[in-house]
Amino acid sequence: MSYERLLDNSVSRVSSDAWRASGKKAVGYVCCHVPVEIIMAADIMPVRLRATNCVDSSDAEAWMSSFCCSFSRSILQYLMNGTYEVDGLIQSDGCMMATRILDNWEHVSKKNGKAQFIHQVGAPRICNDDTIEYFKTEMQEMAEAVGKFSGHPVTDEGLKAAVAKTNEVRALVARLSELRGDAKVSGTEALTVMLAACDMTADEYIAAMKEYLADAEKREPIEARARLMMIGSALDNPEYVKVIEDKGGLVVADALCFGTRAFHDQLELDDKDIMGSLARYYLERNTCPRMLDNRPAIHDEIKNACEKFKVQGVIYEKMQNCECWGGEAFYLEPLLKDSGFPMLQVEREEQMANAGQLAIRAEAFIEMLEQ
Repeated sequence: MSYERLLDNSVSRVSSDAWRASGKKAVGYVCCHVPVEIIMAADIMPVRLRATNCVDSSDAEAWMSSFCCSFSRSILQYLMNGTYEVDGLIQSDGCMMATRILDNWEHVSKKNGKAQFIHQVGAPRICNDDTIEYFKTEMQEMAEAVGKFSGHPVTDEGLKAAVAKTNEVRALVARLSELRGDAKVSGTEALTVMLAACDMTADEYIAAMKEYLADAEKREPIEARARLMMIGSALDNPEYVKVIEDKGGLVVADALCFGTRAFHDQLELDDKDIMGSLARYYLERNTCPRMLDNRPAIHDEIKNACEKFKVQGVIYEKMQNCECWGGEAFYLEPLLKDSGFPMLQVEREEQMANAGQLAIRAEAFIEMLEQ
């Protein structure tokens, strides 16, 4: 079995260290509005930063105030304590907390005498022809910046090659979603496998996924008391899902930015406007409520997933101080209820301090669904 790394939920530097040892650059990014294809086309390894298994963010808390979510503070902690070793950061303004990671790391790295490459991508919060054109200029500036940083200019051919790889990753994750819907893969394992893409090159991930999926297809379905869907804030800890599944639920679908929404549909390129194709894809796709004009589309996508995967109930997890998902339940719960999908709201922190309370509430929710 050569896909063991897919099943290890810990943050890994194996691939990025090897990449950097060859003389190339590795750059961290936080939000899935960052176009990784541009980073790849500059011969830089993109590393999606996460906070999985962080239990102490005290160093970061000296830089980030308490109203910043524990997810963002924990990522800064990992940058400060060496869990991550990257050559720079790229961030889109997916949320203000993620932007604070970029701001503070820029100051911390300068203070430590190791100033890094820092680039901010301005992602609009509405989608129309004007904002897509603006986002295209942002991507062109990003391409120039990363090309200059790596010494490897971004070309149309480089972008096409990168898109071909990321589309193959998307297709493999789509197959994973199907197997999960068939109850051959648990929600805990599915999230673990998707998180592994954060730390691996696209080539490594594709090779491992092909072997993993070939084995997973041979499994017998998992028996469960209830079929569930998880939605909400950036969830990068499979142990949170495991608490729920240990009580008899099976998370067969999700709308999480570290889950299926990080991969989404295929990116279709217009050869006459490659950068415009990237801008349209990253701005049009439904990722999170940061967008101001696609709430109905996001809600319909969740409802449609419930119907497709025969979901019996939805668990809405919200990280404390999450600006994107903080109030979305107000709109979502009545919609899902009218469609026949009960919803359980739970608040959490990155450090899993409320695992016991989650277990009690999840079991009660599952019992209700069984009636």
